[in-house]
This record gives sequence, structure tokens and C-alpha cells, in this order.
Amino acid sequence: MSQHPLIAVRDLSVSYHAGGHTTQAVKHLSFSMAQGETVAIVGESGSGKSTLANALLGLLPGTARVDGGQLWVDGIDVAHASERQKRHLRGRTLGLVPQDPMVSLNPTLRVGQQIGEALALAHGRRYRSLDADVLALLGQVGLDQPALRARQYPHELSGGMRQRVLIAIALAGNPRLIIADEPTSALDVTVQRKILDHLQRLVAERGISLLIITHDLGVATDRADRLLVMKQGELVEQGPPRLVVQAPQHPYTRDLLAAAPAFSHRRRPRPLTPGTQPILSLEGIGKTFELPKTKGRHNRFVALQGLSLQVHPGQTLAIVGESGSGKSTALRIALGLEAPSQGRILFDQVDVTGLGWRAFRPLRRRMQLVQQNPFAALDPRFTVFDSIVEPLVSFGLLKGPALEQAARELIERVHLPVSYLDRLPRELSGGQRQRVAIARALALQPDLLLLDEPVSALDVSVQAQILALLDELQRELGIAYVLVSHDLAVVASMADHVLVLRQGQVVEQGTVDAVFDRPTSDYTRELIAAIPGHKAAA
Repeated sequence: MSQHPLIAVRDLSVSYHAGGHTTQAVKHLSFSMAQGETVAIVGESGSGKSTLANALLGLLPGTARVDGGQLWVDGIDVAHASERQKRHLRGRTLGLVPQDPMVSLNPTLRVGQQIGEALALAHGRRYRSLDADVLALLGQVGLDQPALRARQYPHELSGGMRQRVLIAIALAGNPRLIIADEPTSALDVTVQRKILDHLQRLVAERGISLLIITHDLGVATDRADRLLVMKQGELVEQGPPRLVVQAPQHPYTRDLLAAAPAFSHRRRPRPLTPGTQPILSLEGIGKTFELPKTKGRHNRFVALQGLSLQVHPGQTLAIVGESGSGKSTALRIALGLEAPSQGRILFDQVDVTGLGWRAFRPLRRRMQLVQQNPFAALDPRFTVFDSIVEPLVSFGLLKGPALEQAARELIERVHLPVSYLDRLPRELSGGQRQRVAIARALALQPDLLLLDEPVSALDVSVQAQILALLDELQRELGIAYVLVSHDLAVVASMADHVLVLRQGQVVEQGTVDAVFDRPTSDYTRELIAAIPGHKAAA
């Protein structure tokens, strides 16, 4: 083992300079990492954690400047190293597992070619896509049939498989440290656990250090030997995860812990008036997709089978399950965007199965969708005013002063200033954009909102604010929600009833307390066991 720390950061300050403006991204940061240690850096957007990762990798953009301090990696001062030294560090000492495999992997190259390129950069010789070293790496990261996977393109793999490919690329140079930047934030909870379990096993077997960068306190506390909490460029707290979670010293850490949805925190069930009819019912819904023929044979994919559910006014039904479980297909069928192969759709006791687009359109006034990604949900060319009133204009309901008054009332209902009506989406934070998306969904005074992962793209404190807003709106307006989420802590804190889907079939449903406290299905128990954050809280 080397005598010096693998990483030694001393009084580091980094700033960005653009358009005459200076932004302090990292301020007087100091910490170190030993060989074989796992450290997690936790912070929200703008905390400086990604800037720190780029500084360690020698990948700061041209607009960034190291204003002071030292940044040593394996005895090399990265802040003053040559490009050749930085490339050597990235090839042999440091490996990166980035956040989004669909962005990080080349869609035009087979998986084996991309791993071969990483091996070539690290070791200075050519590797074919089916070379033994390529296949060995694919096997080491837990991918079955390595020869098949090496021949596939990224889009032919699941999200978890793509993330394993990124881990293989990071391991290609036999690094001493892996930097994992939000490595599982886009994955389902059980896939997330399997990926992190496997990454930790590889780290332990190889004696590698692991630096996890995340906004997820649960992941950090489960996986790290030491936890560092950053806020606006400063290190505000550090220590063993159990100590930080159970006895936080800094107010910001306490705020983060308080804002994180807790699986044990359940909202009080909303009483249902006897005789109340459901606003939405799906009865025996099945959906089969026809796939291209192979060797003259018809191929079919069964996305849903025998799905039945009811949603009552003023209540929340949550649908949970992994990717491919049928959650999104169920939402599309409820919205009338997809016709079921079997079964009936009842909206307010009226059978709307098979209605054409024109006949279904009036019903869309009564059910609206809030999408997962607030950055993609709003037209970047539209002001907030244009986005909010778009449904009212589309249905020809209001114009002139009445339209302006409606926009003011809607923006205030989601607790944004009226002055924001003149802003463009790029001038808003993620949480503010999601508030605008909710205001737009409320414009037609719907009876039902379909919430597709409404907070998964947001920081933990912003998540708490949006969930509180949705709860307030439901209490005041009596709206029903269908919540699709892979975050069981969010579901537990928000839903009255929960339905668990697996491979298109319902494996369990009932009240939140019944399903989560007394699960009858092995799959539900597996989902609950995979929730991050249990270790440190125990």
C-alpha cells in the first residue's frame, strides 16, 4: 500500500467564468481518500460535487479555473499536471462510471467495440470486439452470454445492462479508483441494488477505492465507509454514515434527512364516502403488441394481462414495478393513447373503451398527465404563460383578460410568483418547471391527474416540496391521482392504495399499509428489501 493517500484535496477552490459572471463552484474544500476506501459525496444540484469529480479527472471545462488549493491523485498534482499526465491518470489510476449510459455509450458501435477501445487506450494495443479480455470484462460485471452482449448495440440492452457495460469500460485500465457519478439514479430499485452490490464486490476483490457521487442519501449511507455532505461548494459535514444520519451536526444535513421521503412515513388514509363511485376503472385489461415476424412466425409481446384497478375521487392509487412491468402501457391506455387488446375502460361509470381520438378528446379535459421530466415537458420557446394557458386555448375555453386572470390564478396555486409568467423554461429550476407543468395540468380543472414519476428527476428537498404541493392540491380540489413510481418511499408517503405489477401482471394490491407491512408476494418483499437507506437507519 502506498504511503500517501490515493486522493488528497487541500483547500481547493474552483470557479466558472462566462459572460462576465463568476460562479464559485467549490470553496476551500479539503478531504482525503485511502486505498480501498469507499467515500460518498452527497449534495443537491449546484453543490459542487460534479465539479469536484471533473477536477479529479482533469476534465474541467475551459470556463473553469482552479483559484487555489491542491488536488493530488496518486501523488500527482492534477491542477498543474500536463495533459499527458492527466490522460495517464484517467487510463490507469482513475475509472469513471457516468450517470446516463444512453448518453455515454456510442449508439453506432457494438458493445464489444467500445470496451475494446477502452482497453486499447489503457494498454496501447488493439483489441477486437470478441477478444478474450473484452469477454472477460463483460463476464466480470455480471452480464450473461458475454459473446452475445459484445455483438449487441446499446439500444438492444436494458438500462441495467448498459450500466454494467459502463462499469466494464471503467475497469478496462485496472484503475485504483472508480468515480461513480450518480451510477444508478435512472434505474429501478431492485436493478439499482444488484448493480451496486456487484460494483462493491468488484471493488473489494480488486482492492479498488470507490468515490460515489449522488443526491440519494439512502444509496450513500448504505454503500460508503465515509459520507461527505456538500452545499453550494462547501463541505458542511463528514463522518461515518450511521453517525451522520443518526446525529447530524449541520442544519443542511438535518434538512436533507428531513426532506427525504421515509418508507416508514405514511400519510393518513383519506376517508371514502360510502357509495362513492370510482372516477376511473380498468377491468380485465390486456395489451399484446405484434412484433416483426422471424422465420415466417408471428411474434407477440404481452405487455399487460388481466389488469383491473379502481381510482376514487380524492384518493391516490400508486402503480409500482420495474421497467417492463407494464406501468407506462397502463397509463397510455388510461389516457386513451393506446387501445387495449382485451377488457374495458370506464371513466366516471361510462364505458370509453375503443373511443376514437375525436370522441375521447372531451374526456381529456377531465384527466391530465404530469410527466417525469420537467425539462422535456415544456416547450423551450413558450413562456410560462403560454405553457399554462395552452390547454385553455386548445379547447377554446377562454381568451383575452379572462385567460390572463386564469394564468395568474394557476401560477399562484402552485406557489410561484405572477412575475414568472413572462419567463422561459430555461430561466427556471427543475422544481419550478415541475410546478409550471402541474399548473398546466390543472388548467382544465380535471378530476384525475396521472403522475408519471413526478419527482424522480428532482433533488431531495425539491421532491419534498412538490409532494407537499400535490398533497395540498388533492386536499383542496378533491382530485384523484394515479401515481407511477419506482420509489417506494414516495409511494408510501403519498398513496392510499398500491398496485404491484410484474411482467404485465398484478402480483399484489391493497392499502399501502397492507401491501408494505404485510406483503404476500416474494416480488413485493424483494422490492421493499431493495429500498436504499436501511442499513444506516437500523
